[in-house]
Amino acid sequence: MDNDVSAGSATSTSTLGHLALGLTLLAFGVGHTGVIDNVAAADASALATWVGGVALFIVGLLEFRAGNAGTGTAFSGLGAFWFTWGTAVGAEVSTEAAGLFLLLWALLALTLTASSAGSGLFGQGVYGLLCVSLLLLGVASFAESGGLAKAGGWVGAVAGLAAWYGATAALAKWPTFSGRAAGRGVPATG
Repeated sequence: MDNDVSAGSATSTSTLGHLALGLTLLAFGVGHTGVIDNVAAADASALATWVGGVALFIVGLLEFRAGNAGTGTAFSGLGAFWFTWGTAVGAEVSTEAAGLFLLLWALLALTLTASSAGSGLFGQGVYGLLCVSLLLLGVASFAESGGLAKAGGWVGAVAGLAAWYGATAALAKWPTFSGRAAGRGVPATG
């Protein structure tokens, strides 16, 4: 297979994955902020299940097939998170169980943050913000703190916007604030 074609396929699936992650994170985050009347995080459950869960998991498997273990791990792992969260919304669980669930998934986000070092704002930044969001939401659940939950929602919404912009920039060749437009090759060093 031609390497250019292979790289183009991986870029396409990666972009789709970042769009799915961005839209899901944005809906999840905005729902926790309470900024829109009659919209709660639970209202994002269908989007989380199908777009953030199933679609993102499939994109992760395609990334693995293309040889991109890091992106495959990120998308498959986050797909599992979103599917689990989306299908569990409305279930009777204690606030402690909900907090523990969020804190455990924050560990995945921390791993993704550490493993994406050097990928810039739209790689490491999104995962880092997701980690902070899940930490805040987990602690908010344990403490039953609406203020911390809103803060976690805002951080999640910003992470969603960053993921969405990064994917859109890759498609539209917009600037990524790294000194070059998205979708362009990395400048040669040396």
